Amino acid sequence: MNRRDWLQMSAALGIGASLSRTTVAAPAAAANAPSAAVANPLRAPADGAIPVAFLISEGAVLIDFVGPWEVFGSVASPGRNSPAFRLYTVAENAAPVRAGGGMVITPNHTFASAPAPKVIVIPAQSRPTEAVLAWVRKAAQTADLTMSVCTGAFLLARTGLLSGKEATTFHGAYKEFAVTFPDVRLRRGVRFVDQGNLASAGGLSSGIDLALHVVERYFGRDTATAAAYYLEYQGQGWTDPNSNSVYAHERQSTDAQPLCPVCNMDVDLATAPKSNYSGKTYYFCMDSHKALFDANPGQFLGAVTPARSHTMA
Repeated sequence: MNRRDWLQMSAALGIGASLSRTTVAAPAAAANAPSAAVANPLRAPADGAIPVAFLISEGAVLIDFVGPWEVFGSVASPGRNSPAFRLYTVAENAAPVRAGGGMVITPNHTFASAPAPKVIVIPAQSRPTEAVLAWVRKAAQTADLTMSVCTGAFLLARTGLLSGKEATTFHGAYKEFAVTFPDVRLRRGVRFVDQGNLASAGGLSSGIDLALHVVERYFGRDTATAAAYYLEYQGQGWTDPNSNSVYAHERQSTDAQPLCPVCNMDVDLATAPKSNYSGKTYYFCMDSHKALFDANPGQFLGAVTPARSHTMA
C-alpha cells in the first residue's frame, strides 16, 4: 500500500478522529482553549487540490519549507478523489537554486508561470529583490493564507503586509526583527502567530506546526491529527502555539560566557569579532551582526537611541 492509499483509507475510516481522542490527545489546557481553527476556518474547494506555492531563493533553509511540504503532502480528507494540496516551488527565474547545505533545487515555476496559489510558504532565504516582494504582494491578494517560517518573516515584513499586525520569527532574530520592523508587533516565545490571511512561524521546526494548524483550518482537527500521526510527529505545538515559551525570556550575557548582543547566540571569545561601546566590550557571532550593532548600539541594548561614539576592534 502506498502513502496516498494509506492516507485515503485513514481518512475514510476515521483514524484521525480515533487518534485525536487517544494517542495524540492535546494537553487539557490546550484542549480547553479557544481554537484558532474554529475562529478562522478556511474553505477548501469541493473538488480539486489547494495550490501551495513555496517561494525559494539562494540559501533557502530546507526544514523551513520541506517540513511544511511533507505536512501538506500527507493530507487526505474524506470524500476527496485527489490530493488535498498541490505543491510547487516558485522562484524569480528558472535557474537552479542552491538551498541550505548545498542542495540544488530546480524551481517548478517562475513568477510568470506559477499558478495562483491559495497558500504561500516563505522560508528563510536570501534578501529579496523588489521583484520577489512584488510577487508576494500580488499573490497574497487572492491567496487564502500567506505564511512565513523562521526568518522568512523578514521577507514577509518587507512587503508591508505585516504592518500593524503581530508576527514571530526565529528566536535568535527577535532583536533584529524588532529593530528593523518597529511597525510589526513581535510575539516572542510562540510556535506561530495566526492573523487570519497572514501567519508566521518561529524557527525551523515551527513551520511543521504552523502547516498542521493550516491543515486544521481547512479540514478540521481529525484530518490534521491523522497527518501528524502518519508523519510520526508527536509535537503538540500545532495545538498550543504557546508551547515555545522557553524562548520568551532573553538569555543573559555574562563575562564568562558572553552572548552576541544582536541574536543572543554563544560566541567564541578567541575568534569572535568585537566592539567597544560605553566602556564595555561586546562580542559577535558574525561580522554582519557586528556591523548592525555598530550602526546603532543602543537599539540592541534596550534603548532605541542615536549611536554614541564607540570604537570598533
